[in-house]
Amino acid sequence: MLKVGTRGSNLATTQAGHVRDALKDAGYPAELEIVVTPGDLSQAPVERIGVGVFTSALRDALFKGEVDVAVHSFKDLPTADEPRSYLIVPEREDNREALIARDGFTLADLPEGARVGTSAPRRISQLRAMRPDLDIRPLRGNIERRMSYVESGELDAIVLAYAGLVRGGYGDRPTEVFDPERFVPAPAQGALAVECRAGDEDTRAAIATLIDDTATVQARAERTVLAVLEAGCTAPVAAMSRVNDGAIELRAGVFALDGSRQIVEDVTGTDPEDVGRRAAEALLERGAAELMD
Repeated sequence: MLKVGTRGSNLATTQAGHVRDALKDAGYPAELEIVVTPGDLSQAPVERIGVGVFTSALRDALFKGEVDVAVHSFKDLPTADEPRSYLIVPEREDNREALIARDGFTLADLPEGARVGTSAPRRISQLRAMRPDLDIRPLRGNIERRMSYVESGELDAIVLAYAGLVRGGYGDRPTEVFDPERFVPAPAQGALAVECRAGDEDTRAAIATLIDDTATVQARAERTVLAVLEAGCTAPVAAMSRVNDGAIELRAGVFALDGSRQIVEDVTGTDPEDVGRRAAEALLERGAAELMD
């Protein structure tokens, strides 16, 4: 029986549950194993404590042999390779950003000065570029808690990853789902990373049955942008890609936190690392390092 490690939140267990079910469908008995992380016990915003506390705890449990498989939101993992693990990318969920607003408002409909919750610098910078009048407020907690701020009237709207809403069973909640070329999402948003110990040949064979080639190529291209920029997952860096007839079409951007400046590059090619590297180098040539600082 494979133990699939996950955090205990509704979203995390739902994501890991999809992996568990896919393994079972492929003929590999599996069950969920909840891993409690220091981040789960903190009330501080994730941008302060860092998403690394979540991913590190899962990886520690994996390498100690407490679980056989670890499931992460790929966008939360560091870009450096982890030689102790074998990592695959299964089928990807929708990568777009979503708005949940009171009274059915879209972003354009929100009243002047509306209170919008998000703590991600990438989202803050793009929101301010589109609507400089908005009052951006920090946002913390699981999906249900975040949505409650709109339901209670404390906030007029929030911005979340659409993938998490769909996986959590809340795909009907958004009042607007943004075109990813207009509101560029995080690199690898909507993609999962499924890991096992590098030397565990049996489990490697099991999770290899879940590989999605298109999702893998997209994630590699988008995360190469982060790696070359030497940016963390909370930096104001965004990337999205499509694969058409073998060609990778990548859009990557770096944004000033106050919304005053955006640097966006579109690159096409067939090798994901090359496409991501060329996009990142073009961004750096145009001043991306200054905006990230």
